[in-house]
Amino acid sequence: MAAPVSTEFDKFAKTADGKLDLSAAPPFGLGDIRKAIPDHCFEKNTFKSFAYLAWDVLVVAALASGAFLADQWFLWPLYWFAQGTMFWALFVVGHDCGHQSFSNNRTLNDFVGNIVHSSILVPYHGWRVSHRTHHANHGHVENDESWHPLTKKLHDALEPAARFGRLLFPFPLFAYPFYLWKRSPGKEGSHYDPNCDLFVPGEKKMVETSNAFLLGMCGILAAGTFVLGPVAMFKLYFVPYWAFVVWLDVVTYLHHHGPSSGENMPWYRGEEWSYLRGGLTTLDRDYGIFNKIHHDIGTHVVHHLFPQIPHYNLCEATEAVKPVMGPYYREPEPSPGPLPTHLIKPLVESFKKDHYVADTGDIVFYQRDEARA
Repeated sequence: MAAPVSTEFDKFAKTADGKLDLSAAPPFGLGDIRKAIPDHCFEKNTFKSFAYLAWDVLVVAALASGAFLADQWFLWPLYWFAQGTMFWALFVVGHDCGHQSFSNNRTLNDFVGNIVHSSILVPYHGWRVSHRTHHANHGHVENDESWHPLTKKLHDALEPAARFGRLLFPFPLFAYPFYLWKRSPGKEGSHYDPNCDLFVPGEKKMVETSNAFLLGMCGILAAGTFVLGPVAMFKLYFVPYWAFVVWLDVVTYLHHHGPSSGENMPWYRGEEWSYLRGGLTTLDRDYGIFNKIHHDIGTHVVHHLFPQIPHYNLCEATEAVKPVMGPYYREPEPSPGPLPTHLIKPLVESFKKDHYVADTGDIVFYQRDEARA
């Protein structure tokens, strides 16, 4: 009798019906993934980082100058989208600063991060610390910081306004400023409050420093409003700001929700959670023409596991780890063209069905609130 033929998936856990169980612990460790990544992918090039930043600033300035000088009604919507996209690109540069992947100099990273993030009204250190918490607890129901699932109990207790803002598409796509002010449902405090439980005492001065940078930016905006007028500033800055907010909420939501395959993504608690298993629930996305404009932020799985890798090395690192991760790496659906219209469906469908998770259980999946169906 011939021996059974083995396949490349034999080493991976399966459900009772023989399907791959990607909620189970993988047959590889974080060290195996690290070994597959070339060492040079972790090297930070300060000149290259500044070159990306300089290009972003140049494009922002050119767009603003061109729109202001042209001042044609039919060009403003194009400007708002383009400039909002570039604000989002600036955020990603500050994001690298927060992960200390901009350069090897922490002081330089934090200075650039404060400048860049305050220019788009983001409290750099407040965000940096909460984002660090997100990375350290990704995929954990209670301990994750951003876009974590609501438990059934918390979901049912939401006030109507909070339920509206959290779950009713498209309103959650405007949530980011409110998250900075009040955090997520079930969390207390603010990214602007140095005494928030997000921060340890040694981080209080850092939060206050970022708040001071923000006050400086508010002064610049006030001066611009005085010189150019409120209508001009509204069109030049504040509408693109909200376009940036939508970009941020769409991209960060799709990092953790709505795989194009329709698979239910696991969330963990207790002994089932680990840094590796939580990180493996993140998703890469293809944003078409925007991939390089926003510095490959859609290449997210490797970034979540190794956030110290600079953005310009993420694609190479991702290709290197695919053979190790096997089916735990969910290949992103290719963009059908320059515009990533293929992401509209998973985004909308996720908001329709990903409402809460069970109050108990160490491996849980999103459930739908049938009352909202």
